[in-house]
Amino acid sequence: MLLTDMQIDIEQISDDLNALEKFFDTLPEKALNLGIRVLIAAILFLVGSRLIKLIRKITKKSLQRAGVETGVIQFLDGLIKICLYAILVLIIADNFGFDATGIVALAGTAGVTAGLALQGSLSNLAGGVLILMLKPFRVGDFIIESGHGTEGTVKEIGIFYTTLATIDGKTVVLPNGNLANNAITNASYLPVRRIDLSIGIAYDADIKEAKRVLLEVMDKDLDVLRTEQPCVFVDSLADSAVMLGMRCFCENAKYWEVRWRLLENAKLALDEARIEIPFAQVELHMHDSKPSGL
Repeated sequence: MLLTDMQIDIEQISDDLNALEKFFDTLPEKALNLGIRVLIAAILFLVGSRLIKLIRKITKKSLQRAGVETGVIQFLDGLIKICLYAILVLIIADNFGFDATGIVALAGTAGVTAGLALQGSLSNLAGGVLILMLKPFRVGDFIIESGHGTEGTVKEIGIFYTTLATIDGKTVVLPNGNLANNAITNASYLPVRRIDLSIGIAYDADIKEAKRVLLEVMDKDLDVLRTEQPCVFVDSLADSAVMLGMRCFCENAKYWEVRWRLLENAKLALDEARIEIPFAQVELHMHDSKPSGL
């Protein structure tokens, strides 16, 4: 019985050695095949990446020639990029012997699971589609988002996020879902924009003369539109000043430069006319009181 067990062990060891020897004999061939597949995969990736860039470039130019909006072009470009790279990954996986159908089925199952976990991203995707369909703003518009009061010029409408450039040179990235669900003020929607300024003068100043001076400032500015008559009015009676309102219209693109220029020229004109622009003052009244009985 013992001899039989020893024979079985020797046969088992012999089989293992044969298998190991066979493995090492075929190892160079397997390594060569793997190396060739890796090389093919690298070539496929490089060629595929260049081809994807070419397709995106051709698509962009075609859409631009067709007069499609910049935001729509940016959105479609991002969508095409994701889809083409997904196809490239499937081709490379097929090169390694993976079943493309199984990968697609696995990706579908994983997509459902990921979709439940990434509801915010899907909301942003849906928000991007709504923005492009309803067009509350476009690339180049100056918008104000009501949720956090963020404002800036729209630079890009992506698949999930919209990029704004603020006046002070910062870049703000906002989720499309928030933009689709919050109130948006689009300051660039109309070609003409109204300028409202408030300037205070002293209570003893000549109101009629001040109104004449401020009207003259607006009349001399070449960028103030004459389609709407500029006006100056008493806006309120503040603690230290009579607040005069200045109102006129200009082209939307020139809003800030006209606003700043009018403020500067209004101050210079009031100074020249010797009309005081007061600052906030606090009057203190001192009472000289003596203790009784002295």
